[in-house]
Amino acid sequence: MDFTDFQNLVTEDPTMAFLIIVGVSVVVFFISRIIVGKALVYLAKRTESKIDDIIVEHLKPFRVVWLSPLLILYFFSYLIPDFEMLINSVSLFFILWVSVITLNSLLDAINQIYESSANYSGVSIQGYLDLLKLILLLVGAILSISIFTGESPVVLLSGLGALTAVLLLVFRDTILSLVASVQIAAQDLIKEGDWLEVPAYGADGDVLDISLHSVKIQNWDKTITVIPTYKMVDVAYKNWRGMTESGGRRIKRSLLIDLSSIFVCDQKTFSELSKIDLLKNTISEVKNISVTNQNGISRESTEILNGPQMTNIEIFRTYIDKYLQSRDDLFKPGEGGMTFLIRSLSPSPTGLPIELYVFTKTTVWGEYEQIQAQIFDHLIAAAPLFGLRLFQEPTGMDFSKLSRGTAIS
Repeated sequence: MDFTDFQNLVTEDPTMAFLIIVGVSVVVFFISRIIVGKALVYLAKRTESKIDDIIVEHLKPFRVVWLSPLLILYFFSYLIPDFEMLINSVSLFFILWVSVITLNSLLDAINQIYESSANYSGVSIQGYLDLLKLILLLVGAILSISIFTGESPVVLLSGLGALTAVLLLVFRDTILSLVASVQIAAQDLIKEGDWLEVPAYGADGDVLDISLHSVKIQNWDKTITVIPTYKMVDVAYKNWRGMTESGGRRIKRSLLIDLSSIFVCDQKTFSELSKIDLLKNTISEVKNISVTNQNGISRESTEILNGPQMTNIEIFRTYIDKYLQSRDDLFKPGEGGMTFLIRSLSPSPTGLPIELYVFTKTTVWGEYEQIQAQIFDHLIAAAPLFGLRLFQEPTGMDFSKLSRGTAIS
């Protein structure tokens, strides 16, 4: 019996044909599972490269092998003439969607390989890959309709013109997100790993993922905020990437000095403050001043305002300047292009603000906070040595002392 006789025999008996096709499909499935599935997984584990591991992980070989029995059903469906069209349609439908899902998985693998590469700079391609996935799904849907209706996909596509308005409405957010993704990537506005503050959405933390439809931010309290991608070009936000790349983080904080504690220093005060190592040269220069004004009146006198005129707050600012320059964890004046400034702001009802505007040599949050705390702990403790009082709102203890003093008097 040759193949033609066997084919005629099988064709005359649909039940036998069906059993043979099913049996062959099962055999081919298990062979494919062993050869393709297990072989790919085994080879991926044997290699040192991580790329094949990522591909195999997303490709899911044991899902792909379902294509082999489906192809057997499709090619041998003619052996069952009564159900040939149905078998062809069903097998093609599953072949199509297994292929679409596999291609989508490969796009995920491409994204993971890209983000895990050594040259990855944080510029995400997830948005473009999501667009490709959307196109694949649309193509799959159109081809699925074509398979069961028998209409050409071209005819179906030509009929989409009438549905354009509906599609624009349905895919409005997708279109806006696509345009926003292009703007974000082209202008390098946001990268994965950036620290973002988005007050409109209460987000403050690191960017975890930028996809076609959303930007995922992990806040410092470990909660997750998801913001539509197109909203990122509409709302105001702060990106701290510039601070991180500069290598320095700004300290901008003030000490509030009680105005009533500011005075012009006399010789006794100069003598006491000259004991401070950082101020020895400064105090010596002030004490040696001997200037005669235009009227010939000597400025060397026992009167405070006729002698070297320097206030305790001025000496305190000088001390702050020299103290900060003595620290190795701060940028010095002119170093690294960072601002180094100690200044007095306008007096207010809460006192005279002395503002520090300097930059640390680290951007690590914990280290930055420790440096800032050390500086202000030291300056708060040092201020009374200059005869200065820091302003503080009256507390219950202050009123208690006041009431006791009144009672005694």
